[in-house]
Amino acid sequence: MLTVCHDEKVDAVLIEFESDVAGYAEELDEDRIVDYSANPGKPIGVSLHNVSLGVKIDGLPQPERIRKILEGLNVKAL
Repeated sequence: MLTVCHDEKVDAVLIEFESDVAGYAEELDEDRIVDYSANPGKPIGVSLHNVSLGVKIDGLPQPERIRKILEGLNVKAL
């Protein structure tokens, strides 16, 4: 179940690919965090910050899906 939350006040987008308990998170850089399930450790969502500056999608899980979501929110994918 896909869930998307765009909070313009804090300049962030949260994308949840599926509902599952998060086991751990990996910070790719100061603006991109990937959440993984506890078992079997697959990506279940991403937190993107400072999105008004554009979002670097390389290195993110499901980058083309994320690109389409961002385009729908009028956020530039880099």
